Amino acid sequence: MRRTLLTFLLTLLWAAAPAQEPDSLLTIAMCGDIMMGTTYPTVRLPQNEGRDIFSDVKQLFIDADLSAGNLEGVICEGGKCTKNTASANNYAFRTPESYAHLLKDAGFDYMNLANNHTNDFGAYGLERTREMLTKQGIAYTGLPDCESVVIEKDGVKYGICSFGQNSYTLKHTDTAAVTRIVTALRPKCDILVVTFHGGAEGAKYSHLPDGPETYLGENRGNLRAFAHRCVDLGADVVFGHGPHVTRAVECYRDRIIAYSLGNFCTTFGINVSGVTGYAPVLVARITRDGRFVEGRIHSFIQTPGTGPKLDAADKVAQHMRTLSLTDFRGNCGLEISDNGTLTRKTR
Repeated sequence: MRRTLLTFLLTLLWAAAPAQEPDSLLTIAMCGDIMMGTTYPTVRLPQNEGRDIFSDVKQLFIDADLSAGNLEGVICEGGKCTKNTASANNYAFRTPESYAHLLKDAGFDYMNLANNHTNDFGAYGLERTREMLTKQGIAYTGLPDCESVVIEKDGVKYGICSFGQNSYTLKHTDTAAVTRIVTALRPKCDILVVTFHGGAEGAKYSHLPDGPETYLGENRGNLRAFAHRCVDLGADVVFGHGPHVTRAVECYRDRIIAYSLGNFCTTFGINVSGVTGYAPVLVARITRDGRFVEGRIHSFIQTPGTGPKLDAADKVAQHMRTLSLTDFRGNCGLEISDNGTLTRKTR
């Protein structure tokens, strides 16, 4: 009887407790592929030395506690391309070193290197890219010698690790490596973020398969299983890129997962027509123990050479809502409004 009464009183106290103050929440801003311009195989660079490509979006990244994206290509001068770009489905991107500061100016703290363009100019291109990012104070992971990183900001430690699908990256299909890296990172940080480059590519692959997928004869992984495993191991935020289109979002065990944030700022050399030009910024507000509280899919659309521009009609958010409801049969764990506002589904 005493235990029942005590339990009842504790339940009342818990129900009456105020919600966590908004100021105590942490804000994570995420996006997909970034390729600010290329000098290979021909020079295709945006106007004004690229200074305007992030103009519509940069405040979202500057205002966030942590901002992260995927670097699609290398930042270097010269070097020898490792790909036969005359062949179909073979692309290489090389952004000038003078553009590196644009990432810092836009508010980015982190860039993923676990993707299929990190090796476009071999060891030289990768070394210069890492030097350029380090010079701008931007962290990176995704390769065997940089498995994870901890970024400390305002007294909060953010641990980040990333995975790709190429031989020179840490692979999301390597379950043992994923388990080892995420498990080792968890006690080193307050908030753990996992990002990945995976999935088949193109508009017809917007839907998230419920199982493994392949593309061009390559195993592109079971991304639902991978993302859930990361959360089960302790990840607080998981987000992907790679298909060049957006995919579904999900709240799993109170943690936010974005399966692809698509192209984001890919000025030239990548198709940005139709849904391939959808360029969302996902801003998630989470508690200091990693639970998703609220967020928003901010809608932007690309046109060639411009970078992401505001989508006043919120078509991008509505498209991602449709994908999320369809691919999870109404059980993505989120309520998604017309303007992209995300809240946890209560039932």
